[in-house]
Amino acid sequence: MNNFSMNLQKSNIENIPRIMEIVKDAQSYLARLNIDQWQDGYPDQNQIELDIKQNDSYIVLNEKNIIIGTTVFTTKTEPTYKKIDGNWITLEGTKYGVIHRLAVGDDYRKLGLAKFVFSECENKLKELGVTSMRIDTHSENMRMQHMLKKRGYEYCGVIKLERGGERLAYEKIINKI
Repeated sequence: MNNFSMNLQKSNIENIPRIMEIVKDAQSYLARLNIDQWQDGYPDQNQIELDIKQNDSYIVLNEKNIIIGTTVFTTKTEPTYKKIDGNWITLEGTKYGVIHRLAVGDDYRKLGLAKFVFSECENKLKELGVTSMRIDTHSENMRMQHMLKKRGYEYCGVIKLERGGERLAYEKIINKI
């Protein structure tokens, strides 16, 4: 477990340069692991700006107020989750949260940042009374798949992205129905 504090807060336009550095770190990291995720220039600055405008972008700060990670967290319906080759745990129309575009700066790996983000977002869903959390990941991203299973997420099937490609879809019940 980490021995320093982290804080999750909303991003703003001024955070974009640092967010893009972290995204580039994540793209390079995935490439080093031979994972063909985010290797096509996604997410780009336009996507990050849109995430901020939609009020869904977050940064993770350490105790020195340095931005060490970024993610998208929302309770808005995810269009690519409407059709799944498989079955979600919850029924159509059930409110759920989504985590997307989770990235960690190179100097801050192995500090528990992903676990922290998941805990914070899951707690927010508990407070809001939202039933579940859904997430998708690349089929080659074994580290994320391992973390999802360890946190109690169940594999539900495969979804297709709007920009092409398939992702493994997971869901976890946060609040009993």
